[in-house]
Amino acid sequence: MGSLSSKRIPSPTQVMAATQFVKDAIAHDPIVIFSKSDCGYCQMAKECFDKLKATYKSIDLDKREDMDDIQDALEGITGARSVPRVFVNGVFIGGGSDVRKMSQNGKLEELLKK
Repeated sequence: MGSLSSKRIPSPTQVMAATQFVKDAIAHDPIVIFSKSDCGYCQMAKECFDKLKATYKSIDLDKREDMDDIQDALEGITGARSVPRVFVNGVFIGGGSDVRKMSQNGKLEELLKK
């Protein structure tokens, strides 16, 4: 027999609020990194921006009560719930490995000049 799933089901209000939070954050700041404080890939992405002396807004989801709702919203927007989720000028550019690759090949610096 099948088992019941333990995945929580957010209310439509929670989903809308989290989605609006994400949209507001990426509209307000040029660089936004949705992360968790103990995430190595998140730190890697931040270090790439630090090397370029770029100012970014880091939103540590593990310090928020609505973490799961925001990750669900990020999944709807970017296709994944994992962190980091990095946005530049309102556009999702990827996760930690994507940002590192862009940093290594010079594309991150080019993007920040736009």
